[in-house]
Amino acid sequence: MTETPLRDRLVQAGVELLEEDGLANLTLRAITRRTGVSHGAPRRHFPTHNALLAAIAATGLTDLATRLALPTAGSASVEDRLVVAAERYLAFAAERPGMFDLIFRHDLLEGAGANLRAQSLPLLQTFIDLVAQSHPTDAPTRAVALWTNLHGLATLRATQTLNLLEDLDVSTLLRHIVRTHLA
Repeated sequence: MTETPLRDRLVQAGVELLEEDGLANLTLRAITRRTGVSHGAPRRHFPTHNALLAAIAATGLTDLATRLALPTAGSASVEDRLVVAAERYLAFAAERPGMFDLIFRHDLLEGAGANLRAQSLPLLQTFIDLVAQSHPTDAPTRAVALWTNLHGLATLRATQTLNLLEDLDVSTLLRHIVRTHLA
């Protein structure tokens, strides 16, 4: 049995800590403590703490992209497929709030050595491609408007702010958001 390479162990420890304690507590010291290595050991694989954060974020982007992958064929309407994609996006935010927070912190991850934009853009493209099926001429604008609305809802849900509204049916609201951007 071979031992997992240190780089992978550091990333995995970061993912675990992020899920347990959130982004604010995801320190290099906590990651090295979890992996049982010295504070300087990550430098062999990650020149900066942000480079390690970017590697952690890349795992979340991969997970989110996998969740958003929809079958291309089928009889479901564009609206129904957008609702499914949106539900999966919301579920990711609710199930993995720390990762959701990290993967969209381009301000924090910019220049970290990973090309996260290349991994992020296909997520938006999923929505653009779906919207284009009913609105080919202005799909990018509509999809970005839909995504920002959806991201706001996901953020409010992930931070439990929506819990203040006891009678809110998130599924109904989600369908309304999709319909609004397809109208």
